[in-house]
Amino acid sequence: MTTTDGGDVLARVHLVGIGGAGMSGIARILLARGGEVSGSDAHDSRTVLALRAQGAHVGIGHRGENLDLLDEQPTAVVVSTAIRPDNPELVAAEERGITVLRRAEALAALMDDHRVACVAGTHGKTSTTSMLTVALQHCRVDPSFAIGGDLNDSGANAHHGDGGIFVAEADESDGSFLVFAPSVAVVTNVEPDHLDHHGTAEAYTKVFEDFIERIAPGGVLIANSDDAGAAALADRAENAGVRVRRYGANAAAEGDARMLGYRAEHGVGVVTVELAGLVAEPVDVHVAVPGEHMAGNAVAALLAGLELGASLEGLMEGLAAFGGVRRRFEFKGRAGGITVYDDYAHHPTEVEAQLRAARPVAGAGRLVVVFQPHLFSRTAAFADEFAEALGLADEVVVLDIYGAREDPQPGVTGKLITEKIKLPAEQVHFEPSLTDAAPTVVGLVKPGDLVMTMGAGDVTMLGPEILSEIERTTGSSEEI
Repeated sequence: MTTTDGGDVLARVHLVGIGGAGMSGIARILLARGGEVSGSDAHDSRTVLALRAQGAHVGIGHRGENLDLLDEQPTAVVVSTAIRPDNPELVAAEERGITVLRRAEALAALMDDHRVACVAGTHGKTSTTSMLTVALQHCRVDPSFAIGGDLNDSGANAHHGDGGIFVAEADESDGSFLVFAPSVAVVTNVEPDHLDHHGTAEAYTKVFEDFIERIAPGGVLIANSDDAGAAALADRAENAGVRVRRYGANAAAEGDARMLGYRAEHGVGVVTVELAGLVAEPVDVHVAVPGEHMAGNAVAALLAGLELGASLEGLMEGLAAFGGVRRRFEFKGRAGGITVYDDYAHHPTEVEAQLRAARPVAGAGRLVVVFQPHLFSRTAAFADEFAEALGLADEVVVLDIYGAREDPQPGVTGKLITEKIKLPAEQVHFEPSLTDAAPTVVGLVKPGDLVMTMGAGDVTMLGPEILSEIERTTGSSEEI
């Protein structure tokens, strides 16, 4: 990608919100490739400090003069949909005539000259992309990657590799993934979400149809045959002449991965898979994170890796060794006989899947969930579904809504969910104050319980606070 004067548009890049999951990944890759990088963020963070250590120039707070952090003016300013039109850095870039790129456009430019694998879907994108990345690394492939979460093994969400392969999480929330042209596309599922942007369920589904039209000639779609939305998408793609590989219990054609059964063993999962036309006998794929939904993600990653030319044995070794992703059933610690995990689930289907995965881990103990709704629009649209999913826990604490990019809506609070949860009233709690949340939880739990903080906002801060409060009140610490 070039500027109007023929120069490299990514030679000097300024990223607005550089500390975010997507933006920081682009910054890491640019820096590794020798680019000049500046950026801004609202607050200092561990991510910002790491980027500074790699050579990025980062200003705290959003100001037009942040565009002058480099010796020369940026060749491009990169923004996400979370950046409002009146952001002073965006306004300054437009006034100066600097090229403005959406995050996905910058990522697509980084994919040039690579064989690209993109993972899309309403749920499971980050985990599946991460599994595929780690599995390829175990096959002695060094892929470039950009993921929406930090790998627990490396602590990074992005990397510039030398393997000629680029693995990326493809975000459908604003439709920007339509700039990608993958040779391997994975769709884990298709369920209505992000209706604040897409408007209707039909429009949301349509953007996935447009995505499969972006698959490079000769490429392949890997789709979840057990999900109605992904299965219908696969059928349409096949009718349009796209090569399709399916995974799931309903996958049966040659080249598919049919899941014959799942079992939990010692906190990890084992899924038996029939790889028609590839191996004579079913194989047991060990998945180092619990949950049947995670096993499905692993099988999707396995098929994608095979399409990229990796060996079955190496891929299986990588999936068995996968260390997980930050905020995906992430173990935070143990104190006073109480175990605490953190998870990013913020859609009813994700909440249900994660609570079902947590149940066997809890064993004889109670399952206590602390849920923070994300977005007023999502809460209003799916309050009934959230209530049903949260009802799988034994004790529920719902926080108030993390509004992110949205303004409040009258009458839409976390209480909208608690009023609909079909559990005894004494087991359901609405706690509007994040400050009071940890003491509230500690007042409810007892030894043997599993606590899961859950949501896409700042609820992730609560895990350490809950553990500290337990230690303060019991004098017991068992963190490992």
